[in-house]
Amino acid sequence: METRIGAISILVEDPESAEALNAVLHEYAGCILGRMGIPYREKGVNIICVAVDAPTDTINALTGKIGRLAGVSAKAVYSRGTSAQN
Repeated sequence: METRIGAISILVEDPESAEALNAVLHEYAGCILGRMGIPYREKGVNIICVAVDAPTDTINALTGKIGRLAGVSAKAVYSRGTSAQN
């Protein structure tokens, strides 16, 4: 199956959504390469970047689920090429 490398940028403005966000990320743990979080306390926002390697549909589904959480927004960017996943 062909996959793409991508990065999902997430802004969390409602800390009450953190548990639900972590549940969604756990559901897609198999395609997550890593994640980095930066708490921006002065603005009350948490910035998270998640690196993924998955089919485009899977990345879109993950980004959509995250973006539907209250107080959370997400956008994905993709590599130009695809790779075969073993």
